[in-house]
Amino acid sequence: MKISIIYDSATGNTKKLADEISRMFEEKTNIEYSDIVFIGSWTDKGSPTLRIQEELKKLKNKKIFYFGTCGFGGSEEYFNLLFERVKEYIDESNEILGYYYCQGRMPEMVKKRYEKIIEENPNDEKVKQSIENYEEALKHPNTKDLEDLRNKIKSIL
Repeated sequence: MKISIIYDSATGNTKKLADEISRMFEEKTNIEYSDIVFIGSWTDKGSPTLRIQEELKKLKNKKIFYFGTCGFGGSEEYFNLLFERVKEYIDESNEILGYYYCQGRMPEMVKKRYEKIIEENPNDEKVKQSIENYEEALKHPNTKDLEDLRNKIKSIL
């Protein structure tokens, strides 16, 4: 099976997923000759990056598997919501094989922003939860996330 992998990664999280996909397949090729296009992005304000939005719009008559990372994770509902936004950029001539999201670490500046807010509002429970989520996100993508990705891909082949 010939595949292509296109991705955008800001902190290395999405690259880890792309590398895992790459290890699963021996033959990589350009998009024109691909049986499946694996395309992924980190989540930027609830959507894929502008670069990946444009790449998705270019794809026509392809089988697509989308993969992504986001700072907030753990909820299949949330991942589904994110993917609904991704689908807005996918031409209907394509066949969507599936998608996979996992949590990923966020830049240090995010934590600093939360800490500044909590200094000004020490009782802000939402920000306290955001800091806890930030700490959890530092552990991802982990071995289980990569295994879940492999299993998801195997289930659609």
